[in-house]
Amino acid sequence: MSEYQESNPTVVSATPRWVGLAVAVLGALSLLGLGVGWSAINHANSVEKSTQAALKQQNDSLGQRLSKAEDDNQQLQSDLKVVTDKLNVTQADLIAARKQNKMAAVTYSKKLNELGSNVNAQLATKASTDDVSKIGGDVNGVKTDLDATKNSIQMARSEMGTLIARNHDEIDELRRMGQRDYYEFTVTRKAGAQKVGTIQVQLRDTNTKKNQFTITVLADDKSFEKKNRSVNEPIFFYTGGTRQAVELVINKVGKSTATGYLSVPKAVPSTTTTSNTGSGQ
Repeated sequence: MSEYQESNPTVVSATPRWVGLAVAVLGALSLLGLGVGWSAINHANSVEKSTQAALKQQNDSLGQRLSKAEDDNQQLQSDLKVVTDKLNVTQADLIAARKQNKMAAVTYSKKLNELGSNVNAQLATKASTDDVSKIGGDVNGVKTDLDATKNSIQMARSEMGTLIARNHDEIDELRRMGQRDYYEFTVTRKAGAQKVGTIQVQLRDTNTKKNQFTITVLADDKSFEKKNRSVNEPIFFYTGGTRQAVELVINKVGKSTATGYLSVPKAVPSTTTTSNTGSGQ
């Protein structure tokens, strides 16, 4: 061998450049993926918060509407109860009035039948012409009284149970019943206190549009005023210590006049007449 031997050189292979580039690209993609994921998470959180806020607002609104609906329902139930109670009272009054009118009609019908039977019996036992004529007159008188009584059923009744006449004809019907004395009158506002039966009446004011009036009544050295009373609305008061009330009714009002009647129990002595038109029977 030769003293000097040739040495074989050692070849070291270098790392390819594309590997570094690949690593860099993968790192960039990882960072980009992390950024996108973080952004997506933040957006999702934001959407969740917005959704929760919207749901809370909607729930609050629904709660308010439900509360208001419950209040309205309670108010409607209360109003319905009031209306129902009023309708029940009105229906009870109507039934009572119908029963009263029906009973009155039945009573008068029985009375008419009894009178007819009595007349037939009298006609059968009395043969003379004079007797027949007398009985016929009695029957006519009874029929007239019954007709007047039937017509009076159509009149309204006051809280005292008395019939309220609305005109001269109805006042005459009440007179024929013979239970009370009636004084028709017309008073004027400028004339001051005017005598009506045993009292005095002074017209203070009238309202023709509302059919109302204001008067002062003087009786037994005392006076009292009734303001804004309605036409055909009876005014009751007591005089002379009597137990039955005196009734004053105004049937019609003008600009400065009022026309009506005074109803006095038979037990109350009344000999004077009104200063204008009427007198009791």
